[in-house]
Amino acid sequence: MTLARRQFAFLFAAVFVLLIRATACASAPGPLVDLQNQLDRAVFHAPGTVGIAVEDLATGYTSGVNESASLPAASTIKIPVMVEVFRQMSDGTIELNSKMHLLARDRDWGSGDLAGGRVGETKTVEQLLWLMINDSDNTATNMLIRRVGRQHVNTTMNELGLRTTWLGDYIRSEGNQIRYALRSSPRDMVKLLDLMARNHLVDEWSSREMLAILTGQTHNTLLPQPLPRETKIAHKTGSLHDTLNDVGIVYLSDEPYIIAVMTTRLQNLSVGRHFIRNVSKMAYEDFGRLARWREEAGLPGFKLSVTPRRDAAQPLAPDLEMWNVTGPLPQAIDGGTMLWEPATPTASPEKS
Repeated sequence: MTLARRQFAFLFAAVFVLLIRATACASAPGPLVDLQNQLDRAVFHAPGTVGIAVEDLATGYTSGVNESASLPAASTIKIPVMVEVFRQMSDGTIELNSKMHLLARDRDWGSGDLAGGRVGETKTVEQLLWLMINDSDNTATNMLIRRVGRQHVNTTMNELGLRTTWLGDYIRSEGNQIRYALRSSPRDMVKLLDLMARNHLVDEWSSREMLAILTGQTHNTLLPQPLPRETKIAHKTGSLHDTLNDVGIVYLSDEPYIIAVMTTRLQNLSVGRHFIRNVSKMAYEDFGRLARWREEAGLPGFKLSVTPRRDAAQPLAPDLEMWNVTGPLPQAIDGGTMLWEPATPTASPEKS
């Protein structure tokens, strides 16, 4: 295909997408139209390859950009692993107090402290779930993958209709293969969290338990950072050397919305953090306006209340503590699945 034809094809596709969005926006409430327009503009200034998806749980309205793009999932893939654990618990093959022993092949030093444990050390499934999600411990994740089976994770995701989510290997931080072994898309992550919020993911008890675990997240420097401090969010972050992701449910006055922002091929992680925080702030403001619009229109909201299981006295994860000190920071500290290579920052360290 000649360059002129490729340019024409790209222009035609862009116009086609805009026409589809214009048709969809004609029936959407004003705040979501505004948000879609803001997201479209933001992508033109994106620091790399990005995908965004958002959903209002009360109305089911969605917005997004490149929401179906297959992107490096990084540690957000740990949500599907958690789902498979709970699915097998519903079948009676696993219990929360089931015990597992650490094997040498489980170890991955990219994120978490369990890799430094002794071979044979015992953890319950519940402890491993907590370490995997809230501390983003890669070794805990590998132990759970070993327990439930990687192919079972993929089969369950496929049965749920998630077409771009794929766990191709255990969590192996060394090398570049992890970019291709762990894949998902913003749309898939939003769909998964939608099922969880509506108590349709495995069953009601499992959905509630998974949400409770996600609200204990200690990596809170991306989506939560620009929001009011009292805002609850059930979410999971992920990072590689050039990738930052954060996906979750934001509790806006107990009328939650779902947001997934995935970024990759970043020049540095600082620009990725800035982008995700800006998108989070835009979404929060427009979904706040949408909640008011819904109330004025007499439409019902979507109430979702979760009591976090995390003890407030529990120490911060080591990577989160690093946000509160000065000096060199690792290249990525927002969610694991990476090699922790010391690097001198080009700007002063940010605070959580």
